Amino acid sequence: MHILIGVVLLLLLLFGPQLWVQSVLRRYAGPRDDFPGTGGEFAHHLLAQLHLDQVALEASENGDHYDPSSKTVRLTPDKLNGKSLTAITVAAHEVGHALQDQLGYQPLRWRSRLAVLAQAIQRLGNGLFILAPLVSGLAHAPSPGLLMLAAGVASFGSAALVHLVTLPVEWDASFRRALPLLEAGRYLSPRDQRAARHILTAAAFTYVAGSLASLLNLWRWLRWMRR
Repeated sequence: MHILIGVVLLLLLLFGPQLWVQSVLRRYAGPRDDFPGTGGEFAHHLLAQLHLDQVALEASENGDHYDPSSKTVRLTPDKLNGKSLTAITVAAHEVGHALQDQLGYQPLRWRSRLAVLAQAIQRLGNGLFILAPLVSGLAHAPSPGLLMLAAGVASFGSAALVHLVTLPVEWDASFRRALPLLEAGRYLSPRDQRAARHILTAAAFTYVAGSLASLLNLWRWLRWMRR
């Protein structure tokens, strides 16, 4: 019974945040004829208002995000072309990242550099996993292979670190950038403004599930290596 409760709690911890985020975004994703434009048009409007003429806007099939390297806001088709509260609010959130970049917000730059480094570390870790059995066989001893496996497992921690660093960056984009933009422009009614807070919280917590998944994966490998 205790094991079952532990498994349920673990599943809630792992999948709960992501399910909550998806639920919030879906709740306000219905079309709104009273909105004058789509999420993409609203993003264009905000970029013009902020004089971010160098920032491009593109459709994305890999989730809503801002790419600092190419100075591009990318929105999925439902946000880019949709007239919904979710589309408008997420567009403001991603423009918030562009504003962070323009203002030289240091944590955004740290995250971008760390993400590139983490990708390289994870590729190295994958290579160590592949080579570990071969090295152990050539050395006729398990210790070199185990050391390589340990280094490979440690590389998984880089993904968790990126997600943890990302959370305050997302929170800043939601509540220090996007929300003041929405409030100052009076783009939303008081009721929609309250709902937008929920959406912005969900946007900020998108990476919590990724961080938990990375930490769980690291923990599983560490347990396996201790056996």
